[in-house]
Amino acid sequence: MTDEQVQKIVEELSIQHFNRPFIHQAYFNSRLKTTGGRYLLNSHHIELNKKLYDHFGMEELRGIILHELCHYHLHLLGKGYKHQDSDFKQLLNEVGAPRFCSRVEEVRGTTTRTIYLYSCINCKQLYRRKRKMDIKKYCCSICGGRIESVSNRF
Repeated sequence: MTDEQVQKIVEELSIQHFNRPFIHQAYFNSRLKTTGGRYLLNSHHIELNKKLYDHFGMEELRGIILHELCHYHLHLLGKGYKHQDSDFKQLLNEVGAPRFCSRVEEVRGTTTRTIYLYSCINCKQLYRRKRKMDIKKYCCSICGGRIESVSNRF
């Protein structure tokens, strides 16, 4: 689905459910990760999560669009457009928009994270680090001794 198609769908849903035109832009934003969509207060544009459309389909996208249109129309009318406002909750119920979108569960933990292990030459104090460190710049916090690399993966 292209951004032009999304724009057309948003305009149609706005007329059907709100009897008001949508005169700004609606488009996919591939950087959205944790939210289904976003209404931008300054520009009045609506950004949508392409990953949710790919995973759940048109019905989920329709619900997200209706949710964002509730924010849009209430904000332009000067009413309560935030999630906790009663105007917003009431309009969500009237148009049948969901309060929350479905979640795409990311596969986490499949890649092993590199842990760098360092040790003091004198007192054998161990240091675990997520990032590589320059052992010439640092000394042991216990005895002040020199640090050496023990292993790249733990």
